[in-house]
Amino acid sequence: MRMSDLITAEILKMLNESDVNTAEIQRNEFANTIGCAPSQINYVLSSRFTPEHGFIIESRRGGGGYIRIRRVVLSHASALMHIINSIGDTIDSLSTRVVVENCVNSGIISTQTAKIIAAAVSGSVLQSVPVEYRDVLRAALLKQMLLTQIN
Repeated sequence: MRMSDLITAEILKMLNESDVNTAEIQRNEFANTIGCAPSQINYVLSSRFTPEHGFIIESRRGGGGYIRIRRVVLSHASALMHIINSIGDTIDSLSTRVVVENCVNSGIISTQTAKIIAAAVSGSVLQSVPVEYRDVLRAALLKQMLLTQIN
């Protein structure tokens, strides 16, 4: 198991054992317990525990500092609106893939819907669009396709 997967699993275990969907860690202490560098904790938090994944991170610096990871339980419509609002005016193909995969993994959209979205915003579909407009068009298409999933 990779270190980032181990860190993720430990944090998810803490969240699952919590009655309030919250885990609180001290970064250096947690890194020592896991056996990794504190920067690896930062990497995992910034890449796997994002608002798009359904988490909110709070931190307090200093001697008694902590990092609080909170799982946000949103309705289907609220989760989609949060994702749509986080996309912005442009999105590249890699970020689009990540958003779509996260939506599938969290049950927000089906695998079939993800395939349709991926096909619609693919590079081959957008190749006739001037390069400087592709990411703008991709963002608009992605947002509109996700909006259709709100019941």
